[in-house]
Amino acid sequence: MAADLKEIYDVLIVGAGPAGSSAAIRIADAGRKVLLVEQKRFPREKLCGEFVSPECLEHFRELGIDPEIDLVNPSPIIETVFYSRRGKALRIDNRWLGGSEENAIGLSRAKLDQLLIKRASESGVDILQETTAMPILKSGRLDAVRLRSPDGLSETVKTVITIDATGRGKALSRSFTGSRNQKRACYVAFKAHLRGARVENGACEIYVYPGGYGGCARIENGLYNLCFIVKASQVKQLNSDPNRIWREVILKNKRAVETLRPAAVDGEWLAVPITQLGRGSAVPADGLLAVGDAASFIDPFTGSGILIALETAKLAGDAITQHSDFNEIARAYRHSYNAAFKRRLFVSSLIRQAGKANRLADAAIALLGSSKALGKIASQATRSGSALKTKT
Repeated sequence: MAADLKEIYDVLIVGAGPAGSSAAIRIADAGRKVLLVEQKRFPREKLCGEFVSPECLEHFRELGIDPEIDLVNPSPIIETVFYSRRGKALRIDNRWLGGSEENAIGLSRAKLDQLLIKRASESGVDILQETTAMPILKSGRLDAVRLRSPDGLSETVKTVITIDATGRGKALSRSFTGSRNQKRACYVAFKAHLRGARVENGACEIYVYPGGYGGCARIENGLYNLCFIVKASQVKQLNSDPNRIWREVILKNKRAVETLRPAAVDGEWLAVPITQLGRGSAVPADGLLAVGDAASFIDPFTGSGILIALETAKLAGDAITQHSDFNEIARAYRHSYNAAFKRRLFVSSLIRQAGKANRLADAAIALLGSSKALGKIASQATRSGSALKTKT
């Protein structure tokens, strides 16, 4: 193992995305011994819409990475525009999404995750990359984690508390929640970076089309993020070829034809199956907390995936640093988690079900797009209470 590991850690975190790294920073800054374990080698690309909502910017300031993010020169995203299949538009002012009157930004996950893990190291977090983790139980409690490096070396590390920040894969949680045998994926998500897209300046555009929806927005360095979901059956029919899917499915949206047809892919496609949306378990086992997508996977159309990663990390960090007994930590985290996300996840599920009917989705976009007040209410329905304080 590359790091000089301690005999026992206060907190061991598996997964170094925004949820895992930001939790590590907060907990280490509070004086706890933290080990952060990541399966990949950073920097690396990650399937993500790379839409950073305005509420995230306050987290960046608290974490101390806002100066570095400014140096990256991310693209400002002033509004999110939903387009029906025929091109009808619903415009959402992104300042409605939070209480600070700030805009969203477009920022690649490769850059964001690298900045966060660097900040974690500066906070005194021990970090292992290219390392897998396997939970070890003792008397029904997660007591330690077995780590394995690429060269086959393994080591067991004891920990007081473990955090699963492994995203949709739930690498630790699934050992306890029975999700190992997940149902077959109904949808597949794809992502690529583009050059030459004709997206409206300062906009994140969302396109509705038969079998799913997708979005495109500018990030740094003149690149655009294209991220979309499609029914698994359609993916199979098109031989799992993302270029065919992009051209033959997404371009059935009138607006997408205008903005995406001239674009070219820069780099490689990423794809993952989507087996489950919505609520999971924030405390999957004794000794284990889950944050980010490992706890719940909110619908991508909300543009709040990175936000929820940062929010859950903060809630978990607060529970850990304010309590000593795990039962108290679990109780505090469950309570704050439910208060923050129960309504938002429920509203998202309702919109998801309605959106499965393309005609209904088109009608909703037309209706909400006809009134600024209705659009604002709809945009805030999947946000925290702070968004309701935003000025008109």
